[in-house]
Amino acid sequence: MSPADTTAPGLLLHLAGPLQSWGTHSRFNERDTARFPTRSGVIGLLAACLGRRRGEPLDDLARLSLTTRTDRPGTLLRDLHTVGGGLPAKGTVTTAEGKKRPPAQGTLLSHRYYLADAAFTAALTGEDHELLSQCAQALRSPIWPPYLGRRSCPPEGPLLIGLLPHPLHHLVRLPLARKHGPHPLSVDFHGDAPLDRLPGAEPEPHGPDTMNGAAPTSEITDDPVDLSPHRRTYRARPLFRRSLSLPAERSGGLGTDYLSALSTYLTSHTPEGAAA
Repeated sequence: MSPADTTAPGLLLHLAGPLQSWGTHSRFNERDTARFPTRSGVIGLLAACLGRRRGEPLDDLARLSLTTRTDRPGTLLRDLHTVGGGLPAKGTVTTAEGKKRPPAQGTLLSHRYYLADAAFTAALTGEDHELLSQCAQALRSPIWPPYLGRRSCPPEGPLLIGLLPHPLHHLVRLPLARKHGPHPLSVDFHGDAPLDRLPGAEPEPHGPDTMNGAAPTSEITDDPVDLSPHRRTYRARPLFRRSLSLPAERSGGLGTDYLSALSTYLTSHTPEGAAA
């Protein structure tokens, strides 16, 4: 694959909230989460904001390239759910054969995984300026509520940082939503295209291509083809990862401190100012 297009325009998103869950291979009573936002989750978020129903075409959104920065990795949380317990036989969960489970076996357990107190900055890039403008407006005034992977995970604002000419340039330089500290920060980037040419990132003179983001580190099945409730289909795609050491002063703090640092950066470094 070719490197991420560092000249393409795109959206910058702030993905943070009490809980997030970006499933990649959830099955039945085991609901996993990736440690970063997935393509299917972010494209689904855009589709909800645009008011698209499940099953409507996603070809235009699927052409956008996604690169994420981990501001705070959060804590992996497992939540235990029970379904169907204490109900009469006719109210228990229906089996695959269409029958009802007996009362003694009526309670089903499911394990659902979340990222608690995580924060990410995401760049969505592409050449369709009209689509990007539509998405930006939808993120400001969503038709349906957006969520961070699952409906039980609403985002905290602001969701849209801005629609900018060179979002990957700013993805490396924007303040991070994390506490201030005295030491340089090791920050992970994940993308669907090679990350060896991230603007402002020092090239890696030595080491394998997987270290500088030029080669994929693994594969992930999160490229959505159809999000219909009964026909969900995803393609596998390469996953690129790169870790950068960023200066300690790149930390923007939490809460209003982060918002103030973000506003100051946008006013100083973008022609549009605080675009969101």
